[in-house]
Amino acid sequence: MDNKIVFPAEWYRQSAVQLTWPHEDTDWGPILEEVIPCFVAVAKEIIKRERLLVVCRDEAEVRVHLGDVDYERILFCEMETNDTWARDHGGISVFEDGVPAVYDFVFNGWGMKFPANYDNLITRKLFEAGVFQEDVLPLNMQPFVLEGGSLETDGKGTLLTTVECLASVNRNEYLGKEQLEYHLKELFGLKRILWLENGYLAGDDTDSHIDTLARFCSEDTIAYVQCRDESDEHFSELQEMERELMAFTQENGEAYRLIPLPMADKVEWEGERLPATYANFLIINDAVLLPYYGSPKDEEAKIALQKAFPDREIVGVNCLPLIKQHGSLHCITMQYPEGFI
Repeated sequence: MDNKIVFPAEWYRQSAVQLTWPHEDTDWGPILEEVIPCFVAVAKEIIKRERLLVVCRDEAEVRVHLGDVDYERILFCEMETNDTWARDHGGISVFEDGVPAVYDFVFNGWGMKFPANYDNLITRKLFEAGVFQEDVLPLNMQPFVLEGGSLETDGKGTLLTTVECLASVNRNEYLGKEQLEYHLKELFGLKRILWLENGYLAGDDTDSHIDTLARFCSEDTIAYVQCRDESDEHFSELQEMERELMAFTQENGEAYRLIPLPMADKVEWEGERLPATYANFLIINDAVLLPYYGSPKDEEAKIALQKAFPDREIVGVNCLPLIKQHGSLHCITMQYPEGFI
């Protein structure tokens, strides 16, 4: 295949990261004051290194929470939103023959589990507001349903994803796995797709998004959640996932360098286990933001991830409030490469 389309890896230099800010009418309403400090912490780490795009209902309210920061690095865009999961309702960046473009897929609330009527319009409204640079193309991908958290790219034509999510009947039920593979390769200029058949997290609403389980850290390195506790409900599935990852090879036939991340300690809220995972980190310019859960394993995860990113600062952010709505740090963000914003 003549690879005229490039799906850039997350570690490519970035122009900005998007946050979609919580408000009282999102699912965060009952614990809004608890979760906002997490968004503030993520925002402050981002603006140390690049621009921040804040999608919000009320800019003045967000400014009160952010306080004294460098507003020259923040771009606000006011609009109605259902929720805050920018990874999944955000546009997906590609280059078509060197021209920057943003794919606007359908976001249907992870298979129509939750309302998404406002969130599905966010990317379109960002273009209407002039957020993106003039040469960035808006590409409407209807009726294809796709979420950014379900895709991991090495930037060189390999995609890592899960069968459980992409083949969900409430997303693209008219497409089988072979048809999905064909369309993904065409849309993203891919040479190959690595499909994980195993792996899940209790409490996950996304049908096993890859960014909760295994992540590309470079072209030859994958970090993944490893479970060693035989009494844990995830043990068998994650052991099978580990075996699948060990069997995958790079395009040159060599095995991947695999970096195991600890299985996060069990966290429960209102009688339900929450999907705490250290795989839900965000790569930004010169740093990696790593979700912390108030556990000794936080430091263990940081040490492991530093091996994957020796030249980047690993910054921990308390994400215990975030997982109360079944997502974590990567889930609330979407990065845009240099030249997009």
